[in-house]
Amino acid sequence: MDLAARGAEFAEFWRERHLCTLTTVRPDGRPHVVPVGATLDLESGIARVITSGASHKARLLAGGDGTPVALCQVDGRRWSTLEGIAVVRTEPEQVADAVARYTARYKPPRPNPLRVVIEISVTRAMGTV
Repeated sequence: MDLAARGAEFAEFWRERHLCTLTTVRPDGRPHVVPVGATLDLESGIARVITSGASHKARLLAGGDGTPVALCQVDGRRWSTLEGIAVVRTEPEQVADAVARYTARYKPPRPNPLRVVIEISVTRAMGTV
């Protein structure tokens, strides 16, 4: 998906400091929505969320070839939702890259030896920006 084609306002909205929500689906079909910090790489079309591998969201997404998710952020009347396929990455270089991206958008995260990255390949973007 060409996210860069959505324009400068969209790109800036995903660089500004906003908290997001990540929606996954429990095995019984009920949604699981949690607040997260997220980053978006417009060029690759990949959004990233760092979390503990022991978290419920990471456990819901672990294993398999990917799971559909939604990542949303809102600021007043401006909002954006990214839908895509999520996988959990544990490789140290992937985790370090995601931490660096998170630090640039938010602040350095606290140390977490169980940290993993939820990597979302964006397939759809919608919103008012």
